[in-house]
Amino acid sequence: MYICYIDESGTSDVPGTSSHFVLAGLSIPIEHWRDADREISQVLSKYGLEHAELHTAWMARKYLEQSKIAGFEGMDWASRRAAVQKERTRHLLALQKTQKAKTYRQAKKSYRHSEAYIHLTYDERLATLSAVADAIGSWESARLFAECIDKTHFDPVRTGRAVDEQALEQVVSRYQQFLSSTEKSETAAGKPLGLLVHDNNENVAKKHTELMRHFHSKGTLWTTIDNIIETPLFVDSSLTRMVQIADLCSYSLRRFVENGEADLFKRVFVRADTVKGKTVGVRHFAGYTCKCEICTSHR
Repeated sequence: MYICYIDESGTSDVPGTSSHFVLAGLSIPIEHWRDADREISQVLSKYGLEHAELHTAWMARKYLEQSKIAGFEGMDWASRRAAVQKERTRHLLALQKTQKAKTYRQAKKSYRHSEAYIHLTYDERLATLSAVADAIGSWESARLFAECIDKTHFDPVRTGRAVDEQALEQVVSRYQQFLSSTEKSETAAGKPLGLLVHDNNENVAKKHTELMRHFHSKGTLWTTIDNIIETPLFVDSSLTRMVQIADLCSYSLRRFVENGEADLFKRVFVRADTVKGKTVGVRHFAGYTCKCEICTSHR
């Protein structure tokens, strides 16, 4: 049996706040998930993050308040944390005095989401993400599936689906085809089954559950669904390390197709499902003129 952990990056609204929407799923055999989880926890423990949620987007940001602290890099973790918290408190109090409520709320939200990482420098946070990505890339039994949609090329009238619905259909189809091909090559082992574990998003849970029920009944545009069981299980990503790994994958793919940032991308893209040297697990929906690595390897 295989578990495919799914997360998204970017907004599915058109135009939204990102040019791309990415839905990524990382599939691992069920007998390997414990070792994978343990390996990631060991990596994070080296950076004091063994009990923290791995949220790639928040870790990859620069924290302006760190640059204001003299000698920050030479401090120990506890001193760094205390210094950053002091600087952030000072900033929030200053914002309260200016009565800029929206700016205050945004700053408070940002500080809350990045609280777990403030003892690390920007370079150390990037090193953490690179180490996690390297671990993912080393998992030979893992398979990466993703749909990266450039919304400037997306026509919901033509596709008949919303952005996130097309992405789910594509990921589910490729996951099913992987399971089907595995069944043909490992008939002695019995029929391989797959399960989808999705980051819990209240805005999409009901819609994607209903869509998956439709896929089970009618199939997708590309395949019948014979090996994937149940509808997606929606879980709190803060409590599930492997969904956090899917978050890193979706983030790295989106940053690559939007900005050409290749470091994390190249580390995880090696796990994209391939057939006879052709990448079939990951697609960049961007028109035939795109010559990025995803498109050239997909064609």
